Amino acid sequence: MKLHTQHSVPLAPLHTFRIEVSGRSLIRLEDARQCLDLPVAEDYYVLGGGSNTLFTSDFGTLIVKNELRGIAIEEASDGFSLSVGAGENWHELVTNCLARGINGFENLALIPGTVGAAPVQNIGAYGVEIERYIETVEVWDRTNLEFKTFTKSDCQFAYRSSVFKQNPQRYIITKVNFWLPKNWQPELSYGPLSHLPKTASATDIAAQVIAIRQAKLPDPQELPNAGSFFKNPSLAAADAETLAVKYPALPMFPQVDGTIKLAAGWLIDHLQLKGYAEGAAAVHQNQALVLVNTGNAAGTDVIALAQHIMERVEQEYGVLLEPEVRILDSHGLLTI
Repeated sequence: MKLHTQHSVPLAPLHTFRIEVSGRSLIRLEDARQCLDLPVAEDYYVLGGGSNTLFTSDFGTLIVKNELRGIAIEEASDGFSLSVGAGENWHELVTNCLARGINGFENLALIPGTVGAAPVQNIGAYGVEIERYIETVEVWDRTNLEFKTFTKSDCQFAYRSSVFKQNPQRYIITKVNFWLPKNWQPELSYGPLSHLPKTASATDIAAQVIAIRQAKLPDPQELPNAGSFFKNPSLAAADAETLAVKYPALPMFPQVDGTIKLAAGWLIDHLQLKGYAEGAAAVHQNQALVLVNTGNAAGTDVIALAQHIMERVEQEYGVLLEPEVRILDSHGLLTI
């Protein structure tokens, strides 16, 4: 299948922050074999659903829009094997599986974006991270110009991170392969789900997760945003104990490596930053971890807002916040 390049592409419809900027050129990837025809000498940025991306200015680098489709399901005596194209919609996959009686993804319902973004971010919510169910990830290696298959250990999964996130210019994810065992047990440890009975079905859990997310998070179709803008920071146990003395209400979550994860939303909310705005970019009134485009926000508005929050949090708590959203300037990833 021949590649077709579009030029002067409006980017607002292609990312959920809907910043009014344009891209120099864009290629839609609809068949993995098209990777063989992608330019070798030219740099490019791979875009999925745009739900974790912020374009802050006109983008001069080629965009490759991952639209690889296809879902294959094989049932075994002890579970289900799923092979899913990277361009498939994540939430639609979750609902598709639940309708077929395939359990495991329910805690991750209503997370925006594509299947290919799931391993990049190691998406997680309500006590579950996707690495639990990933078997392998198939990619196009842009450095060695070959297709590869990554095992779970190859993926180097960590909190909202992976080898793919650490090497954003190297790999195009073409397919993600999952294994969901039949001996399913509900994951109800996360606070808002803990009141559900242990007999709750996967469909019950998904319904509760969807209700919680819809109550807490603004719909990007109505109020443009990219979900949680910052990662929850982790501290050494001793540093966390010091903070706990000063801020006893600060939610803290012990991790298996001995560190303590803090609730970034609480840190921001405690500074009374809900509703604070820079231009047309603002902290959401109901969820401090979400930054929103209230009208015709410029990319510089969002950057200024994020930087203000990061500075205030560091001044008050001595904690460094790190954006979870991928921020792009005119030529590529931007660190703020």
